[in-house]
Amino acid sequence: MPLSRRSQALIFALAIDIVLGDPPNAWHPVALMGRWMHLGERLAPQDAPRRLVWGGIWLAGGAALTGLVASRAPQHPLVQGSIASMLLAYRGLDQAVGEVQAALERGDLVEARRLLGWRLVSRPTDDLRADEVAGAAIESLAENLSDSLIAPSLALLIGGLPGMAIYRLSNTADAMWGYRNERYEHLGKAAARLDDVLNLLPARLTAALIAIAAQITCGRGSEAWRIARRDAGRTASPNAGWPMAAMAGALDTTLTKRRHYVLGDGSRLPDAAMIGEARRIARIVLALLAGGAAALAQR
Repeated sequence: MPLSRRSQALIFALAIDIVLGDPPNAWHPVALMGRWMHLGERLAPQDAPRRLVWGGIWLAGGAALTGLVASRAPQHPLVQGSIASMLLAYRGLDQAVGEVQAALERGDLVEARRLLGWRLVSRPTDDLRADEVAGAAIESLAENLSDSLIAPSLALLIGGLPGMAIYRLSNTADAMWGYRNERYEHLGKAAARLDDVLNLLPARLTAALIAIAAQITCGRGSEAWRIARRDAGRTASPNAGWPMAAMAGALDTTLTKRRHYVLGDGSRLPDAAMIGEARRIARIVLALLAGGAAALAQR
């Protein structure tokens, strides 16, 4: 499928995701990918060297199977876009962040913590202050703009639907196996490394788009890019720091994860209103992506 038609498919995918969101979980392709990874973990050997090899083989097998299934889909852009929409997650991300924002606006910190831990982050949330909850929601929004929107969209433009499906499998595998602990240190090493490689360009592009969006919304594009370049390396991930630091610069705030990192140097304290500002920036990023896809569709 030529680039122009892949771009058309992306436009359809974005529109469907915005209007309809995710399908029921039982039919969701990412849920099926998750089941594949669960099966791989159950079958994995227990000793470290064989777990390392098994993790790579299982991931490669899943990628081959995923790409093969995706390649059999009809080539019409509307069909491709309908399937691709299930591999995007902008609407679900925005809704999850919006729910945390609404809870903070009501002054319900307990519910805001619960929603944050349930929908957005894996860190403990029971003792977070209101500003830490708001900051974590903003961080998750920024990071997932790359993982759930920009990266899969780029994969679709570059590799078609098979490329997009393989990216989502890699991202799902990293989310499930990519932990540095006794259980996953060896099993998930291949998944973590592949996800790092596949997100090198999308993370930096997302930071650039956040900077452009910040310039449009509040005139802080240069600050967003400066903070992204300065602070991106402060996170353990080689990629997550780029969009998160850019968002910190865009909002003139400081985003902190206890005992892990501090991004930005702004004096504004994160709160519910700032989550709303971050969501507006994210919507501009979405519009920039759609505009770029529309331009490519005309080529």
